[in-house]
Amino acid sequence: MQPLIAAQQVSHYYGKGALRKRVLFDVSAEIMPGEIVLLTGPSGSGKTTLLTLAGALRSVQEGSMTVLDRELNGASPEDLMEIRENIGFIFQQHNLLNALTACENVEMSMGLERSLSAKESRRRAVELLSLVGLDERVDYRPDQLSGGQRQRVAIARALVRRPKIILADEPTASLDRKSGREVVEILQDLARKQGCAILLVTHDNRILDIADRILTLEDGSIRSFAEGLAANTGHLLGAFAQLHQRGDLVKHVSELSNKQFVEMLEQMTSEFEGFLKASELGNRDAVEALFDQVLAAVGEKVRLLLNADRCTIFAVDHEHGKLRSKIATDELGKPMTIEIPIDAGIAGMVARTGEVANIPDPYGHPQFNMQVDIDTGYRTRGILCMPILDRKKKIFAVAQVINRLDWKPFDAQDEKTFAEFAELFSLVVESCQKMQGHNTHLAA
Repeated sequence: MQPLIAAQQVSHYYGKGALRKRVLFDVSAEIMPGEIVLLTGPSGSGKTTLLTLAGALRSVQEGSMTVLDRELNGASPEDLMEIRENIGFIFQQHNLLNALTACENVEMSMGLERSLSAKESRRRAVELLSLVGLDERVDYRPDQLSGGQRQRVAIARALVRRPKIILADEPTASLDRKSGREVVEILQDLARKQGCAILLVTHDNRILDIADRILTLEDGSIRSFAEGLAANTGHLLGAFAQLHQRGDLVKHVSELSNKQFVEMLEQMTSEFEGFLKASELGNRDAVEALFDQVLAAVGEKVRLLLNADRCTIFAVDHEHGKLRSKIATDELGKPMTIEIPIDAGIAGMVARTGEVANIPDPYGHPQFNMQVDIDTGYRTRGILCMPILDRKKKIFAVAQVINRLDWKPFDAQDEKTFAEFAELFSLVVESCQKMQGHNTHLAA
C-alpha cells in the first residue's frame, strides 16, 4: 500500500535576504489510506506550513513532497490545482458564505464537476448534510446555525466530492467540548467510510484518542511521539489520563484491524524507552494511568482476536511469589486489582513452568481454583494461558484468556495466534512493568 502523502527531507523558508527564516527542517513523514494522523506542537512550530504544503496550497522549496503519487516540488500551478481537487480542506473558521444555505454551500464544492446536474448536486449535498446530522437544516443559512453546526456544514463540503485526503487545521478550536467532540467523531466516521486519509493540526487534547498516530512538530522538526510527550508533558499526559478514565483507548484499539494493531504495537515498542524518559518530567499518576490503559487495550484486542470472553495480563513478582493484575474485570466489567500466589492456579502454573496451558475442562484440572467461580457466579469453560518473556527470556508476565464466546474449546490456531501477539506485546508489557517500578521509585 502506497502512502497518500509522503514528505522526504522537506524544508521551507519565509522571507528573503537577511530576513529569510527557516521554518521547516528536513521533515519526513508518511500518511497511509484510511489513516488519521494528528499533527501537534507549540504555536509557530510549522504545523500549518506543513499542512499547506501537503495540500498543494504553496510550492515545495526543498525536498520531496508526494501527494497522490504526484511530486509537488516543481509542479506547475495547473498540476497543483488538479491535486487540490482531490483534497478536502477544513479550517478553524468554517468560511461559509452567509448568503447561501447550508446545502448551497456544500453544492459549491461540486462546482467544477460539470457532468453533475443541479438535481444530482443537491442530492449529494443533502446526503452528506444528513450524514453529519443536519438533514433538517439543509436550507438554513449560516447565521441560523450554531458554531458546531456550521463546522458540520464545512465537513460535508469537504467530503462531498469524496476526496482521497482530508486536511484540517484546528477544526475544533472555536467549539465547545461537546460540539468539538461531535465534529471529530463525524469526521472520523465519514472519512473512514470513504477510505481517505486525514491529517489534522490541533492543540486540542480532548481529541487525541481519534488518532492512529500523533506527530509532533517542534522548532520545525518532526519529533517522535515519545519526544512529543517530553516536550508537552503536562498537556499530553493529562489528556491520556482522561483517556484512561473514559476507556476511549480500549475502544479505539478494539476498532483497529489486526494489521493496524500490529503496527501500533511495533510503534509502541520502538518508543517506550522514550516514554520512560518523558515520565520523569510529568505527572506520575497520569503516566501510570496511560500504561495501565495500554495494557487494558492490548488485553482487549487479544480477547477480540481469540473470540474470548475475558483476557487478563498478570505481572509476575518472583521476589514475593505473586501474580498481580490491575486490568482484570469483575462480573460487572469494572476494573479490579487481584493478587494470587505463584504456586496456585493455572496462571501460576504457567509462570512457574514457562509452558503454554490450553485447558478445555478447567474443573477437571488440579490447578484450577473453583472457589473464584463459586464466589463470583462465573462459569469457566476453557482457559488458554501463555507466558510472556522479557529480553533475557525470563518469564515476567502471563496472559490468560477465558471462554471462547462460541462455546468451543481453544484450539491450535488460537495458540498460534496468541503466540504471535505475545512476542509483540511482550516488549510493551515489559516497559509497562518498568514504568510501574520507575514510578514507585519516583514516589519514594
